[in-house]
Amino acid sequence: QVQLVESGGGLVQAGGSLRLSCAASGSISSINAMGWYRQAPGKQRELVASMTSGGRTNYADFVKGRFTISRDNAKNTVYLQMNSLEPEDTAVYYCNAAGIRDSSGSYNPFINYWGKGTLVTVSS
Repeated sequence: QVQLVESGGGLVQAGGSLRLSCAASGSISSINAMGWYRQAPGKQRELVASMTSGGRTNYADFVKGRFTISRDNAKNTVYLQMNSLEPEDTAVYYCNAAGIRDSSGSYNPFINYWGKGTLVTVSS
Protein backbone atom coordinates (compact mmCIF):
# COMPACT_ATOMS: atom_id res chain seq x y z
CA GLN A 1 0.00 0.00 0.00
CA VAL A 2 1.25 3.46 -0.90
CA GLN A 3 0.79 6.47 1.33
CA LEU A 4 1.40 10.12 0.52
CA VAL A 5 1.92 12.62 3.31
CA GLU A 6 1.96 16.36 2.63
CA SER A 7 3.45 19.06 4.80
CA GLY A 8 4.27 22.75 4.62
CA GLY A 9 0.87 24.40 4.33
CA GLY A 10 -0.16 27.34 6.45
CA LEU A 11 -1.16 30.98 6.54
CA VAL A 12 0.85 33.53 4.61
CA GLN A 13 0.32 37.12 3.49
CA ALA A 14 -0.10 37.99 -0.16
CA GLY A 15 3.28 38.20 -1.84
CA GLY A 16 4.77 35.66 0.51
CA SER A 17 6.16 32.18 -0.07
CA LEU A 18 5.55 28.63 1.10
CA ARG A 19 7.18 25.31 0.30
CA LEU A 20 5.10 22.17 0.25
CA SER A 21 6.56 18.70 0.58
CA CYS A 22 5.05 15.30 -0.11
CA ALA A 23 6.70 12.01 0.79
CA ALA A 24 5.51 8.71 -0.62
CA SER A 25 6.01 5.55 1.38
CA GLY A 26 5.18 1.88 1.02
CA SER A 27 6.16 -0.82 -1.42
CA ILE A 28 7.70 1.49 -3.98
CA SER A 29 10.49 0.91 -6.44
CA SER A 30 9.85 3.95 -8.61
CA ILE A 31 7.19 6.56 -9.34
CA ASN A 32 6.60 7.86 -12.85
CA ALA A 33 4.64 11.02 -12.13
CA MET A 34 4.21 13.09 -9.00
CA GLY A 35 2.36 16.31 -8.76
CA TRP A 36 0.21 18.79 -6.94
CA TYR A 37 -3.46 19.58 -7.32
CA ARG A 38 -5.56 22.07 -5.41
CA GLN A 39 -9.19 22.53 -4.53
CA ALA A 40 -10.65 25.82 -3.40
CA PRO A 41 -14.03 25.99 -1.62
CA GLY A 42 -16.86 25.47 -4.08
CA LYS A 43 -14.50 24.65 -6.94
CA GLN A 44 -13.29 21.49 -8.62
CA ARG A 45 -9.88 20.03 -7.98
CA GLU A 46 -7.37 21.31 -10.53
CA LEU A 47 -3.82 20.52 -11.56
CA VAL A 48 -1.17 22.87 -10.25
CA ALA A 49 2.02 21.19 -11.44
CA SER A 50 3.39 17.74 -12.18
CA MET A 51 6.77 16.21 -12.84
CA THR A 52 7.91 12.90 -14.26
CA SER A 53 10.81 10.90 -12.90
CA GLY A 54 12.76 12.04 -15.94
CA GLY A 55 12.27 15.68 -15.06
CA ARG A 56 9.56 16.72 -17.49
CA THR A 57 7.28 19.31 -15.90
CA ASN A 58 3.78 20.58 -16.55
CA TYR A 59 2.36 23.72 -14.95
CA ALA A 60 -1.05 25.26 -14.89
CA ASP A 61 -1.08 28.65 -16.58
CA PHE A 62 -2.09 30.42 -13.39
CA VAL A 63 1.14 29.42 -11.58
CA LYS A 64 3.73 29.76 -14.31
CA GLY A 65 6.61 31.91 -13.16
CA ARG A 66 5.50 31.78 -9.53
CA PHE A 67 5.56 28.11 -8.52
CA THR A 68 8.32 25.55 -9.06
CA ILE A 69 7.96 21.80 -8.74
CA SER A 70 10.91 19.56 -7.95
CA ARG A 71 11.53 15.95 -6.97
CA ASP A 72 13.96 13.79 -5.09
CA ASN A 73 13.47 10.42 -6.77
CA ALA A 74 15.68 8.61 -4.28
CA LYS A 75 13.40 9.79 -1.46
CA ASN A 76 10.14 9.49 -3.42
CA THR A 77 9.45 13.08 -2.47
CA VAL A 78 8.01 15.97 -4.43
CA TYR A 79 8.16 19.64 -3.53
CA LEU A 80 6.27 22.73 -4.56
CA GLN A 81 7.95 26.08 -4.02
CA MET A 82 5.26 28.75 -4.12
CA ASN A 83 6.30 32.39 -4.47
CA SER A 84 4.33 35.59 -4.98
CA LEU A 85 1.29 33.99 -3.45
CA GLU A 86 -2.09 35.56 -4.08
CA PRO A 87 -5.36 35.26 -2.15
CA GLU A 88 -6.69 33.29 -5.14
CA ASP A 89 -4.13 30.58 -4.34
CA THR A 90 -6.00 29.77 -1.14
CA ALA A 91 -6.98 26.10 -1.32
CA VAL A 92 -6.29 22.63 -0.03
CA TYR A 93 -3.27 21.32 -1.90
CA TYR A 94 -3.16 17.59 -2.63
CA CYS A 95 -0.19 15.47 -3.59
CA ASN A 96 -0.65 12.92 -6.36
CA ALA A 97 1.43 9.96 -7.51
CA ALA A 98 0.83 7.77 -10.53
CA GLY A 99 2.65 5.08 -12.45
CA ILE A 100 4.16 3.30 -9.47
CA ARG A 101 6.37 0.25 -9.80
CA ASP A 102 6.31 -1.67 -6.55
CA SER A 103 9.09 -3.61 -4.92
CA SER A 104 8.10 -6.84 -6.70
CA GLY A 105 8.43 -5.12 -10.08
CA SER A 106 4.72 -4.87 -10.76
CA TYR A 107 3.73 -1.68 -12.58
CA ASN A 108 0.28 -0.13 -12.84
CA PRO A 109 -0.02 3.14 -14.79
CA PHE A 110 -3.70 3.59 -14.02
CA ILE A 111 -3.83 3.86 -10.24
CA ASN A 112 -3.60 7.34 -8.77
CA TYR A 113 -2.65 7.83 -5.15
CA TRP A 114 -3.59 10.91 -3.19
CA GLY A 115 -2.50 12.54 0.01
CA LYS A 116 -5.00 13.91 2.51
CA GLY A 117 -4.16 17.50 1.61
CA THR A 118 -2.59 20.50 3.26
CA LEU A 119 -4.34 23.85 3.60
CA VAL A 120 -2.76 26.96 2.16
CA THR A 121 -4.36 30.25 3.14
CA VAL A 122 -3.19 33.52 1.60
CA SER A 123 -4.43 36.67 3.28
CA SER A 124 -4.77 39.98 1.47
